[in-house]
Amino acid sequence: MANRLELLELGNDALYFDEPCPPAVAAQIDSAARHYGQPIAEQRLLYAYFLAPEQLSVLVAIYRYYFYQHRLEDALVIAERALEVSARRLDLVGSWRSLGPIALGQAAMRSMGMLRFHLLALKGSAVILLRLGRLSEARLRLAKIAEVDTRDALGVVPLLRLIDRQCPPIPEPLH
Repeated sequence: MANRLELLELGNDALYFDEPCPPAVAAQIDSAARHYGQPIAEQRLLYAYFLAPEQLSVLVAIYRYYFYQHRLEDALVIAERALEVSARRLDLVGSWRSLGPIALGQAAMRSMGMLRFHLLALKGSAVILLRLGRLSEARLRLAKIAEVDTRDALGVVPLLRLIDRQCPPIPEPLH
């Protein structure tokens, strides 16, 4: 099943932004958007996180805020948090490193939309690592996505090629 998994087909699954968001949390996100570029925007987002630390809309809003403010280390922390939350919702054991064909198939049966979110959060974290110059860490994450996304629906192969031009992979030792 995992080899034929189509990551762009979501079926009837709800996406993260379709989840009900408590009104007080939504108000904080809206206020942050209205005050973008001002210190109060970050305060609003962090308050929304305090109110709903597992709400993916909040995590995405904070991630985007930090990313577009070029606060990449902060954005990476939020991407890691999004990976933790989505992995827990998918009942994925261990980190993204343990994601293989069986776990992928089981996660897809739970929620294709959440699985796609998880893989996109992994890709987002890899992009940040690339921008921070941490190429080997980015390569590991992108290679994991390529391993489970054999059709490259999420577009990681060009990023892997870019990394390989900058820093060729070290061959595995022969045993």
